Amino acid sequence: MNKADAFEFYRRLAEGDPSPQTELEFVNPYTLLVAVALSAQATDVGVNKATRSLFAKVTTPQAMLDLGEEALRDHIKTIGLFNTKAKNVIAAARILVDEHDGIVPAERTALETLPGVGRKTANVVLNVAFGEPTIAVDTHIFRVGNRTGLARGKTPLAVELKLEKITPAPFLSHAHHWLILHGRYICKARTPECWRCPVVDLCAFKHKTPAPKASAAPAAG
Repeated sequence: MNKADAFEFYRRLAEGDPSPQTELEFVNPYTLLVAVALSAQATDVGVNKATRSLFAKVTTPQAMLDLGEEALRDHIKTIGLFNTKAKNVIAAARILVDEHDGIVPAERTALETLPGVGRKTANVVLNVAFGEPTIAVDTHIFRVGNRTGLARGKTPLAVELKLEKITPAPFLSHAHHWLILHGRYICKARTPECWRCPVVDLCAFKHKTPAPKASAAPAAG
């Protein structure tokens, strides 16, 4: 996809949703960090259900340490890999308290030293909490980038770097959310809903999904 088409691609997504937001629920940068870490291999809906009661009690790293790993596991036991995630959240809280005065750092390098925090999680925190123009490539963005031809790559990092080059500056700060939401609700993994896609004519995907046939009206009785 060339830059002119990329500009139009984002322009249409922006027209449909001018101020996209993360669907993860959070209170502050710390709870965002926890929510994103918990969302690995889990849905935002599932994470939100588990964290509502947690974040009603815990909004700081010190409060997480006071809660303890066992109680944290009870809060998040409906989320996949909850045992490992609980250990990582507690370990990260300890580092934040001991090395960062309980404050979530706004630097990628510092974020990625925290247990359970990789590049994708760091990018989400930098973008949502601190307004950095980062693009966190999850499965949705990886699929959209490759399927549409917006940014093809064999790895999430390759797609991320191509998206940073192709995405026009006015759209960089929200690109992450537009692409995730597009992949989650329209450009779906198994059956993309091409018939209602606002960028269908810009997309390189050859096997466009036709609109479902309307069901026959019931016979008059």
